[in-house]
Amino acid sequence: MSTRARDIVAGEDADKDAGSAAPPTAEIVQGPVGAAPDFDPSDLIPDDSGQNWRRWFNSWTIRGVAVLIAVGLWHLVTEFDVNYIMNFENVPEPALVFDRFLGHIVTVEFFIHVAVSVKRILIGFGFAVVLGILVGLVMGRSRLAEDLLIPYIEVLRPIPAVAWIPLAILMWPTEESSIVYITFLGAFFPIVLNTIHGAEQTPDVLVRAAESLGASRVGIFWHVVIPAALPSIAAGLAIGMGVSWFSLLAGEIISGQYGIGYFTWNAYSLIQYPDIVVGMLCIGALGTTSTYLVKLATKPLLRWQKTEMSGK
Repeated sequence: MSTRARDIVAGEDADKDAGSAAPPTAEIVQGPVGAAPDFDPSDLIPDDSGQNWRRWFNSWTIRGVAVLIAVGLWHLVTEFDVNYIMNFENVPEPALVFDRFLGHIVTVEFFIHVAVSVKRILIGFGFAVVLGILVGLVMGRSRLAEDLLIPYIEVLRPIPAVAWIPLAILMWPTEESSIVYITFLGAFFPIVLNTIHGAEQTPDVLVRAAESLGASRVGIFWHVVIPAALPSIAAGLAIGMGVSWFSLLAGEIISGQYGIGYFTWNAYSLIQYPDIVVGMLCIGALGTTSTYLVKLATKPLLRWQKTEMSGK
């Protein structure tokens, strides 16, 4: 064997001996003592802010386009005086309605009408919320209370607000109180029925678990029944707000002197067709805004639903 070959063989033997003596280890790079690690646990949580913003933007873009389409169709049928199935010859054009709206919002009288209607809604709906939730919870958890009260609710509930107006005028000393009473009735029945449904749907397993832990009947009612019924109560409040506006306007048309309902009916009596549409659109805007505020107010009470869904 040549000298060069012997050197190569000797080198390979030395490498084998070194490998068997000490196994190779990975090199560990350490930073300064006490330094914070580069890993942040929050990096594992996906950032949905951009996606949520895009979803919100797309949703409102579609809604805006839908409104523009409706206004465009409104303009076309009034511009060409369409008279097929429905007659649009006397319906004012959007531009004329918008011009009259701009003329009204600079007057104090228009805002008095709006303020009076909002005040009536706040009073009537406020009473309906308190009494409706109370009665609904009791009826939902007590068979005796349900049997006693459900006949009255089922008989009175289908009566429209207009039918209540003559009797309300006879029952209450002032027209204002009769209108508030009609508004109260409009919101009361949806709130009661939805509250009853929510209380009846309380899972029995939760009630039995609370009883096994020594909870009293009052504690079960407060900590189990009411939270379980909150989604249905929130739905009833939103529905009741819409029905209360319908009932209020019926009362204002017949016996009111102020209010957006009176403004709309008075415009019809004076043959001011653009003002009729102005009143209708204001009613829709006020009803939508008030319903949104109700949903916004109940949203913190339903935060546990989002936590439960995220945990599944």
